[in-house]
Amino acid sequence: MPKAVYVLALGIFAMVTGEFVVAGLMPLMAEGLDASIPQIGYLITAFAAAMALGGPFLATVLLRLPHKTALMILFAVFLAGNVTAALAADYPTMAAARVVTGTASAAFFGVALSLIAELTPPEARGKAIGAAMNGLMLGTLLGLPLSTFVGGQFGWRAAFWAISALTAAAAVATTLAVPRVPRPAPGTEGATTLREEVRAFRNPRLWLVFSTSTLIIGATFSAFSYFTPILTGLTGFAEGTVPWLLVAYGAATVVGNAVVSRFADRHTLATQFVGLGLNALFLTGFAVFAEAAVPTLILMTGIGLVGVTLNPCMITRVHRTANARPLVNTVHSSFITLGIVIGSWLGGIGIGAYGLRAPLVLGAVLAVLGLLTLLPDLRRPQAAPPAIRSDDDRSMAGKAGEVPVGS
Repeated sequence: MPKAVYVLALGIFAMVTGEFVVAGLMPLMAEGLDASIPQIGYLITAFAAAMALGGPFLATVLLRLPHKTALMILFAVFLAGNVTAALAADYPTMAAARVVTGTASAAFFGVALSLIAELTPPEARGKAIGAAMNGLMLGTLLGLPLSTFVGGQFGWRAAFWAISALTAAAAVATTLAVPRVPRPAPGTEGATTLREEVRAFRNPRLWLVFSTSTLIIGATFSAFSYFTPILTGLTGFAEGTVPWLLVAYGAATVVGNAVVSRFADRHTLATQFVGLGLNALFLTGFAVFAEAAVPTLILMTGIGLVGVTLNPCMITRVHRTANARPLVNTVHSSFITLGIVIGSWLGGIGIGAYGLRAPLVLGAVLAVLGLLTLLPDLRRPQAAPPAIRSDDDRSMAGKAGEVPVGS
């Protein structure tokens, strides 16, 4: 495994910690910015919307730059956004900072995953993506509680300064450890144009694959977004116990990610199918046994093992259906973010209409819908796993007189 993969995981950890920081500091930020709790909640929405809409645009702007150069620009933008947040004197400034950081975060994911595809051989890319996605899992496990602790001890602005320092450290590590992979000059073999990048989106199968990712994440976040009120209001855990339960859930995602990454290359579809099926069962069981502590703990851990941990398979499947270049990766990140928005939004509506079990039932329904999106590919003859195409792969195929198509 190239050490650059682990350095990129550190960058992803910084981005994810920046995304989640507001969730743990809502009361403090509301007081400091003279805003209401719902207004602070909208800062999370602003970050997600910027990821979904602004990320692809920024990735397009950086399309022709070497990946390492693009990453350094994105670190600078993300750092500037967090410094602005730390210095924000009013709510509009903070909202603008969240838009900037959300846009940079989505584009960073796209460029980083594309670089990983160029640094690793096709048969090992799923495992490499899984290693990089540990940054996402550890961001959930450690980033949120650590930023909440720093904000609680030293003020909410200190949490943003800490994320700024983490971002700077990740940028320095990237400068030292990530190799520079030159981009082919325009008009030369292996070079890509915006038109060629956009052409990938004409493949209807790619949109089906995107929808699977949206439903996987939507199923998980419909439940995860409301774990705290469910655990306290239905299961009966004390509020002081819930953070430890969330840490246990985060630890399960780290374990699940390590397992899934080992199967992502050779058993991509099968792993997604099994993971979605198990998640549907765990979510259904959670809804049924939500008032019993022991089953709840077991089922909650199960959701952690097979929910967001399917990321390596999701990304590998996208690469095989289209390509591993930044624009496709960034748009895929937008669809993942859409899953978060759909799951949390519909879960909230369900609670208002049917009570605290509703998000769990909704999650199970979304997981079943995700299974249905896998059926067209499962019915196709399954050959050996194809190479995941980067620019270099495409160039080599062209030399051999072959035209790469979907897997």
